[in-house]
Amino acid sequence: MIAAAIEEQGAATQESTRNVRQAASGTDRVTGNIVEVKRAAGETGSAASQILGAAQGLSQTSNDLSHAVATFLADLKAA
Repeated sequence: MIAAAIEEQGAATQESTRNVRQAASGTDRVTGNIVEVKRAAGETGSAASQILGAAQGLSQTSNDLSHAVATFLADLKAA
């Protein structure tokens, strides 16, 4: 009877150990995924900043061109 109880306790301990290992493995995978999401978010932020800079530059160029065309047309009318 004592031997059976010891054997049962050993089996329960092994099951608990296996469950802890599986939980640790799952936690490692989740941590890896979080790191990857953080990296991707950083890249997305960087790309968004570059797009914003390009859009601002394009807007400035458009304004400059509009002003140049308006000046050209005014000069043409005055001639």
